[in-house]
Amino acid sequence: MKITLIVVGRTVEKHYVTAINDYLERTKHFIPFDIEVIPELKNTKSLTEDQQKDKEGELIVKAIQPGDVIVLLDEFGKEFRSVEFANWIERKMHHVNKRLVFIIGGPYGFAPKIYQIAQEKISLSKMTFSHQMVRLIFAEQLYRAMTILNGGPYHHE
Repeated sequence: MKITLIVVGRTVEKHYVTAINDYLERTKHFIPFDIEVIPELKNTKSLTEDQQKDKEGELIVKAIQPGDVIVLLDEFGKEFRSVEFANWIERKMHHVNKRLVFIIGGPYGFAPKIYQIAQEKISLSKMTFSHQMVRLIFAEQLYRAMTILNGGPYHHE
């Protein structure tokens, strides 16, 4: 199984880029993991929020491959403690043949078509974080899950 994180727009804050890349490389020691960036839309001032979500949705759909298992990082998704998330990942490792794809939407969330193709939704917190920060939090939690599953010293109960 390979894990892919699809994000809308590039990460611009240098300190987030550095930290995300650090966790990306650490996680690759355990499982194939990459991040795909959907280009940010241009000239969005003339678009409604729904139009913007639809256009982003079209780009997201193009990044999805047959056989992908789609999980949205969404405020209304299921919440996990870190150990529970690790166990959830472990179950996916036994059932997902190709890619387990996590998606972080644009500033207004997901288009209806993205909700329709998603198999699951996960929430990282009841709190709201910037999209830049969510990328880092997800990368860290995935790394933490891998260390839990492999008996590493990173996570303490």
